[in-house]
Amino acid sequence: MQKYLRILFLLAVAPFLSPALARDSTSVVRGFCIAAPTPAEFKRFTRFVEEELVTRKVNTLILRVDFNYQYKRHPELVDTQALSESQIRQLVKLCKAGGINLIPQINLLGHQSWAGQLGKLLAVYPQFDETPHVKMPEKYAWPNPDGLYCKSYCPLHPDVHGVVFELVDELMEVFETKDFHAGLDEVFYIGDDKCPRCGGRDKAELFAGEVTKISNHLRTKGRTLWLWGDRLLDGKQTGLGMWEASMNNTHRAVDLIPKDVVVCDWHYERAEATATYLAMKGLPVITCPWDKPQVAQAQFEQMVSFRKNSNSALAGRYLGMMQTIWTGAGSFMDAFYKPETANDRLKGQVECFKKLFESLNTLN
Repeated sequence: MQKYLRILFLLAVAPFLSPALARDSTSVVRGFCIAAPTPAEFKRFTRFVEEELVTRKVNTLILRVDFNYQYKRHPELVDTQALSESQIRQLVKLCKAGGINLIPQINLLGHQSWAGQLGKLLAVYPQFDETPHVKMPEKYAWPNPDGLYCKSYCPLHPDVHGVVFELVDELMEVFETKDFHAGLDEVFYIGDDKCPRCGGRDKAELFAGEVTKISNHLRTKGRTLWLWGDRLLDGKQTGLGMWEASMNNTHRAVDLIPKDVVVCDWHYERAEATATYLAMKGLPVITCPWDKPQVAQAQFEQMVSFRKNSNSALAGRYLGMMQTIWTGAGSFMDAFYKPETANDRLKGQVECFKKLFESLNTLN
């Protein structure tokens, strides 16, 4: 009787929950995140999806698209290696047939530059720059006097969301999905003192405001926001530092953002148990390893233990795990199919991928 009452309850509340939360609590996200392939790599990538992801029962694929899609609404923002609508629709069809939730990512707020080069958004719309006084160097080095890692757009600029939300909407339509990943990681420039709009404002409130604005926009069309979790953790109190957590006081945003935002909690050197903290804050969470199989295995064991030993409310918030790949799709596939040609970091990604899904597939 209890089983049938539970099914009736899930059916009744499902329309009001995000796709992640509406999922049966006994299921596990088996995720894979990688940069979008170039057009030249696309055919090989579809084969990789069909032969390697589907067979390993991957059920979530995040594709970091950014400006590598042939946007019709903002063609001025299309990068040189951009996938076509027909290619994306082909991939959507393949993923649906394989039981994979295909989720696009555009880096919002942070990661608007890399090394010495501006990203498309700030190159085309320099007025959106949070720190226009920080000039891009001819030769990039870290650390540097400006604290420049990646540029951010100003979250309070009156015109920025009119542009980025049109990109998001167009991408969501072609991907035919209800989930969107906005990045939002490693935001070092926020609330800059020289910004006429943000200067002097609380950085946690600025970050939470941007997360909420994106989430609210998605929710109007029944969609759910996913993000990386580092800015929600206190880098000083936890000892996690400035990369895996925040040293600029955005961490208090964890109590200010909507509780249906899916947090992708990444840790690559150790199996930090921060997913427990995020789940207890009321947020659905996914643990993300990278290139160390032993770390991925420890994270897997943490997840199993947490879900086994927690009450149903907490256990249901720990959604699963997702392998992250931080090289190009082509480089990863080269290492996967020809490991003898790969460097140690690429080999680590491949071995971590194999080990993680071997472990995940031991679950019912």
